Amino acid sequence: MGFIVLLAVGGVLAWLASILTRGDDARSIALNLVAGEFGALVFGALVTRESLVLGISASALLAGIVGAIAMLVLLAVTRLRIAR
Repeated sequence: MGFIVLLAVGGVLAWLASILTRGDDARSIALNLVAGEFGALVFGALVTRESLVLGISASALLAGIVGAIAMLVLLAVTRLRIAR
């Protein structure tokens, strides 16, 4: 259940990032989804001591949110540097 929650958190934050950055093309939205979900899963898994299949703790959820935001910011910075 925790795995699915972290995927949903990463997906929602990626969707919001796509709206804020005006990402209209499918590639931009897909990159945001991958980055957000990857960040949420990795950071959430690093914080929790239990299996993500069984459940999720508040600290793992918070770490997942922070991880998704961090990965999305890193992706946005990378896009800006490549565009220059």
